[in-house]
Amino acid sequence: MANIGVLIEIEGGELKATNFGVITAASEQGKNDVYAIVMEGAAEAVKDQLSAYGAGKIVAADADGLAASPDLQAAVLGAAIQEYSLVGLVGLASARGRDVFARLAAAQGLPMAADCVAVDFAAKTVQKSHFSGKTVATIRLDAEVVLATIRPNAIEPVNAPVEAEVLQFAPAVSGPGRVSIVEAKLSGSDKMDLTEAGVIITGGRPIGSAENYKILEECAAALGSAAVGASRAAVDAGFAPHSMQVGQTGKTVSPKLYIGCGLSGSVQHFAGMKTSKVIVAINTDKDAPIFEKCDYGIIGDLFEVVPALTEALKEK
Repeated sequence: MANIGVLIEIEGGELKATNFGVITAASEQGKNDVYAIVMEGAAEAVKDQLSAYGAGKIVAADADGLAASPDLQAAVLGAAIQEYSLVGLVGLASARGRDVFARLAAAQGLPMAADCVAVDFAAKTVQKSHFSGKTVATIRLDAEVVLATIRPNAIEPVNAPVEAEVLQFAPAVSGPGRVSIVEAKLSGSDKMDLTEAGVIITGGRPIGSAENYKILEECAAALGSAAVGASRAAVDAGFAPHSMQVGQTGKTVSPKLYIGCGLSGSVQHFAGMKTSKVIVAINTDKDAPIFEKCDYGIIGDLFEVVPALTEALKEK
């Protein structure tokens, strides 16, 4: 069995649910030993959650100033590769994952693949969406260690409980490196991060105003753990902030369900949500390109269809 490491992300004291899909990818149906690397001092607290998806080793990594230094985090990961003879190391293609893995790759002199949708450690290959989502490329990494970040929700987590043990790991690394985080200013919004959402409902330019996004927010609330997104046209029109933008110049998402309201289906937008498991399109134009790309299409006015959907969900 190969030893595969996973960088675990905890945000606001909560374990990100998207970690579980990355653990599933690392496990490869039980073929590999998974080392879940936790840097937030919460290894014992998340042990049961991580082991439920196949992480048999929970590595409690520690070093002075670790939280404030992405360079130091990369150094700890490099030390973990040596300590546990890892032949693969994966993490989320999040802001943190992109930052830390790039630093790790540079420090170790290793190639790295970002935003992958699949990985095969034995073949040393990954799959990535290319050309605005028009094709999926298989890329081979010519290195002893496979480094890759995985698109959140791209891989369905599979429950595979194992007995887990916590390993204390305090490597001899020094920091903080060239970059030190002195303050994190949050947006103050309590809205769910689009990249973490299992269900997303997105409004395009036909939404007409920022106030009209309330229609989508009410539907999202009825759907449960859902997030609200926006197209670039809607953002450019001032109807929504850039943090809500889905697409090539916005966020790339892979929810289980994606509902597009008033979206034309441009190549740029499709590139950001192509890997959604199920796509539902609502548009008054029966010839809109999005109807060629969706699983289910509704020809209708979003101001009639979405409220009707919301009421149906509430009744159910």
